[in-house]
Amino acid sequence: MEQIIRAAGRESVIRQQKAGEVEYLTFPLLSAQQGITHGFSTRKGGVSRDIYASMNLSFTRGDEEQSVQENFRRMAAALGTDVQHMVCTFQTHTTNIRRVYATDGGRGIVRERGYTDVDGLVTGDKELCLVCFFADCVPLYFVDRAHGAIGLAHSGWRGTVAGMGRYMVERMGQEFGTRPQDLVAAVGPSICRDCYEVSEEVAEQFRQMEASIPDSRKMLRELAARKAYPREQILSPGKEAGKYQLDLWLANLLILLAAGISVSRIQVTDVCTCCNSGYLFSHRATQGKRGNLAAFLMMRD
Repeated sequence: MEQIIRAAGRESVIRQQKAGEVEYLTFPLLSAQQGITHGFSTRKGGVSRDIYASMNLSFTRGDEEQSVQENFRRMAAALGTDVQHMVCTFQTHTTNIRRVYATDGGRGIVRERGYTDVDGLVTGDKELCLVCFFADCVPLYFVDRAHGAIGLAHSGWRGTVAGMGRYMVERMGQEFGTRPQDLVAAVGPSICRDCYEVSEEVAEQFRQMEASIPDSRKMLRELAARKAYPREQILSPGKEAGKYQLDLWLANLLILLAAGISVSRIQVTDVCTCCNSGYLFSHRATQGKRGNLAAFLMMRD
């Protein structure tokens, strides 16, 4: 398998897996949960060509439909399921969350979704595989074995600053009785702070988000003191005036902590999509000339 670049100052967390030609990534914390199957795709093991090579999982970026279908079939087989048991988001950078059921299997792959503007999925149905799409934005995984429920979300900067992680915790509570202490969660492969420069306008929204969380500075200092995360600043100065480096990993970790999930029950990626653009699709690294990765999460009996 390809050597990947990992974030400096972090404990190695992400694990590489291979099934046939398909390579994908997993979290040890999620793998340790009984009956849980999950993964995050890489560019390896598919049939797409050119800028989509080779495991592109998007039907909307110009790739051949039959190639994307075959890529989904390969990913499903690697995870021990099939496309008829997968259900996809329709992402538009919202915090909208949809509960899905076994009857939704195949939506977004082999049949029409029948919905739009959905960036998060939750389910209590076993054998239904949730699917979200990425090319620098943040995947958020949630598992509640106590109540037999899972959730998966797409959280770009807009979703993060709006608190997608908190909305997911709250929605799982409403639907399944999930309590924050019941959850294990993961912040998946996405763009790192060093690669992600943002404007003053975006930076100000994150300042306001951080200020809206009670004791946010204390939580961030404690994370650094406990060596749970190497930094305590979500924003740091950019390379030029009016620009900032944004740490989406830390921002999402803070949101999950504020939602009541213990730091010992959260794993945060040490792999950046932009740093590894030959292995993972990155919108920023390729200036938009790319396919899509996907995150997968399901419960089994």
